[in-house]
Amino acid sequence: MNKQQLAAKIWESANKMRSKIEANEYKDYILGFIFYKFLSDKEVKYLKGLGYTDADLDTVTEDDEEIVKNVQQNIGYFISYENLFSTWLKLKSDFNVSNVRDALSAFSRLINPSHKKVFDKVFDTLQTGLSKLGDTSNTQTKSISDLLHLIKDIPMDGKQDYDVLGFIYEYLISNFAANAGKKAGEFYTPHEVSLLMSEVVADHLKSRKEIKIYDPTSGSGSLLINIGQAVAKHMGKSDKIKYYAQELKENTYNLTRMNLVMRGILPDNIVTRNGDTLEEDWPYFDENDPKGSYEPLYVDAVVSNPPYSQNWNPADKDADPRYARFGLAPKSKADYAFLLHDLFHIKSDGIMTIVLPHGVLFRGGEEGEIRKNLIESNHVDAIIGLPANIFFGTGIPTIIMVLKQKRERTDVLIVDASKGFEKVGKNNKLRASDIKKIVDSVTKRLDVPKFSRVVSRDEIRENDYNLNIPRYVDSSEKTESWDIYASMFGGIPDKEIADLAEYWDAFPNLKSEILAPINSGYWKIKATDVKSAVKNSADVLAFTKKYATAFKGFDKYLNGELNGSTNISKEESVLSENIFARLKNIPLVNAYEAYQILDNEWLKIAVDLEIIQTEGFAAVKQVDPNMVVKKKDNKEYEVQDGWVGHVLPFDLVQSKLLSAEHASLKADEERLAEIVSGYEESLDLLPEDEKEKPFVNDDKDAFVWAEVKKTIKSGDLEPEILQILKKVQDDNGEEKKLKKQIKEKGEQLILATKKAIEELTDEQANELLYEKWVVPLVNGVAKLPEKVVDVFASKLEKLAEKYNTTFAEVEEQIVQTETELSAMLDELTGDKFDKKGIAEFKKLLGV
Repeated sequence: MNKQQLAAKIWESANKMRSKIEANEYKDYILGFIFYKFLSDKEVKYLKGLGYTDADLDTVTEDDEEIVKNVQQNIGYFISYENLFSTWLKLKSDFNVSNVRDALSAFSRLINPSHKKVFDKVFDTLQTGLSKLGDTSNTQTKSISDLLHLIKDIPMDGKQDYDVLGFIYEYLISNFAANAGKKAGEFYTPHEVSLLMSEVVADHLKSRKEIKIYDPTSGSGSLLINIGQAVAKHMGKSDKIKYYAQELKENTYNLTRMNLVMRGILPDNIVTRNGDTLEEDWPYFDENDPKGSYEPLYVDAVVSNPPYSQNWNPADKDADPRYARFGLAPKSKADYAFLLHDLFHIKSDGIMTIVLPHGVLFRGGEEGEIRKNLIESNHVDAIIGLPANIFFGTGIPTIIMVLKQKRERTDVLIVDASKGFEKVGKNNKLRASDIKKIVDSVTKRLDVPKFSRVVSRDEIRENDYNLNIPRYVDSSEKTESWDIYASMFGGIPDKEIADLAEYWDAFPNLKSEILAPINSGYWKIKATDVKSAVKNSADVLAFTKKYATAFKGFDKYLNGELNGSTNISKEESVLSENIFARLKNIPLVNAYEAYQILDNEWLKIAVDLEIIQTEGFAAVKQVDPNMVVKKKDNKEYEVQDGWVGHVLPFDLVQSKLLSAEHASLKADEERLAEIVSGYEESLDLLPEDEKEKPFVNDDKDAFVWAEVKKTIKSGDLEPEILQILKKVQDDNGEEKKLKKQIKEKGEQLILATKKAIEELTDEQANELLYEKWVVPLVNGVAKLPEKVVDVFASKLEKLAEKYNTTFAEVEEQIVQTETELSAMLDELTGDKFDKKGIAEFKKLLGV
């Protein structure tokens, strides 16, 4: 399984296993055990690096002071053999919840003092929560044992260069958040929002060799980690990034530390604190002497997604240097208190991004004063309005505010990104193209109609420092309007033709080819078939040719780039730059649509590249058992059901290398489907009284085959009924043969495909990778001009249809219909009351 499949399998099982335990609580147990496995496997790897074999591991005990000290000094903690995750699995039925309690207690005792901040009490949430996994020691043991076996296949041995563990951890946190209701916001920022903030921050820091980043409301730590990963793409080195994290809730604070450690971040680069950000400034001071040791730390970037509009205590905070310059946030809304804390801790050339509720842009009082001071001090760089319902647990509109300590410019970029998203379940989700469009607008400070605008400080002053996005960017759709003259006399108004200016600019001769003026302000469409006229015009044909020329050799470029890729994390950006460059002089085609096509395919390609780079090219020629879940006696278990390609899909290999066998099987399957649908047609041909006979079942939706045979044999039938029954009997005989044949052919084809993959030459393997990677992407991008033309033609057709029937013609149709209806009423008969009613109805019609 690849990392997506493994993550999905673990989540599905974990969600079932948690039963009645709240998702918000259960996440702490499974994520805690994953972290323990990570630490345990890391120690085993270290010991084997020292020369220990599997047989030697049982000598690793607390009694051996030398090995205890060695392990502590090198990885920061020590776990004896009896407490290793792998040892728990070996115990099988002898495993007990007490093994876990003893192990966690021992872990706390054996942390290297220099790594205390990273590991101290990190398992407290897990340890105290074990009792919630069952009412008795036996039920707790079973629940834990099930969990251990669920996560045992997560690779943590360091052989994977790509982040399988980190991906699975993030996937689980995200899914638990989606099921945790209002509590989700306490520990998780949606991955897409993290990516958006990461790209903005990374662009600002891309030239630096060493950085410090800080999240004062760190939650699970995912936001901080995503920032680090985005910056590391530019730096090339991840060990030059120092992470500072603070979190108020202890169980969430533990998630932060686990997540940071499991992403391979050096313990020396992790500085964390469990505390109240607003009450006591941090970083940085010594816990034992907060006042005497207080010396603020300034970092390159601060990122945060604090709790929205939380109560706080502003008393005695006037002199606090974090707030003194700008003012104190109101007691009922701490949003600006968090923002000012973040701003205080960035360097003069630093950047911060913070997620806040939309209300911070326009609320008055103390918040209005703070907002004014921030603008006049020139700290607000950009405001990004996000779609509603994008965060788990709340549907309120939110924004991302980007601030800097020092700026040369005084304007503010305002982005309304509220309309760009896709619906996923109950929530809205930013697509890759939405994120890229926002990041491009922010980093390049672009003015994009109905999306983004650079607003001068003078304009903001004129609006009394109100930053409400609709005041500056109107993203609303144009309302439908109807021209009175055109409604009365026909024709298309010039102003509605002018709305298609971007198309007329791209196709300068098409307007005169397809339109003819009626008078000075109105037009008619000359073509009887608008779509054909547009598609066959010389301008449109030249447009599609120009597009094809721009993408000439794109397939070869992709193939060479993907086969030579050495840095997967940067590769999508390289490909997107190439696509954007090819589209630079192509009108009408939306480059972000092309980017979305790239990203959709890249999600699949990246998995393959990671596998090949990690496991070698031989992985392409590998097949794996296809494991499926079966249920028996209310228990689920896995059994093998054929084979699947490790990298290459079976259907792709069959269509390219086993086309005859594949076509033969498909033909049989199609014929079988025809036969099954034919039964329904035959039932419909039977008279209703015949359907009451024994050869049709009680539900009247299927034949009873034994009775069909008996009825035909009896011979007591009308010829047409006999013909129907003979046909379905013959079809049923063919159906049985086909089912057996399809099963045999299917099994043979699977084995033939397995053999074909395992015996591929390198040349054949590369050709199949080309079909899997390059062809779908090239085909997807190639369809964009056709889409543009179809949209244009559709708009013209709607315009023609809109004013095709004039008001006078509608009125005439109404009169004609009323006259016809009146004539029909005259033909009606009835008693005196009916006639009186009809007469009144005719009076209403006016006839």
